[in-house]
Amino acid sequence: MPRRFIQRYLPNPSNLREHPVLRPLGNLLQDPGIWHLHKRSVSGACFIGLFCAFLPIPFQMVPAALLAIASRCNLPLSITLVWISNPLTIGPLFYFAYQLGAWLLDTEPSIQHIELNVDWLAMQVGHIWRPLLLGSVTCGWVAGLSASVISRVFWRFHVIRRWRSRKIRRKL
Repeated sequence: MPRRFIQRYLPNPSNLREHPVLRPLGNLLQDPGIWHLHKRSVSGACFIGLFCAFLPIPFQMVPAALLAIASRCNLPLSITLVWISNPLTIGPLFYFAYQLGAWLLDTEPSIQHIELNVDWLAMQVGHIWRPLLLGSVTCGWVAGLSASVISRVFWRFHVIRRWRSRKIRRKL
């Protein structure tokens, strides 16, 4: 994958380090490994970001950031990929994860109708947490692993294409 293309959309590390909210993290954000773009850091960030996007918890960016820092994967990319589950897509993603979890547990889905309010969710959480959690972890694992493999394959194709074009230029 072209580094310049990705870096064009990622924030500048020095600006983030100086941000008042992120200043307490100081030394954790000084590690250059979480800012570099190479095959391992990008594929790891893809896995972390998509896995955390399917977690049925609030503030999914926090575990994504902590996992990216701990595994020295690209921090901005892992946090950005978490936003696949945004307010518009979170309902269909979690409904699919719930249906998948119910199917994996071989249970009948217990949701007859869905209401978009906190009271309904508080009443239903005791019934839906097992299938939702299993389905979410399964979807996150599959999506993260797929994105990781796809990013490595595309990165490899890009490198091979650059090698070939460099070889042709040298012959000329």
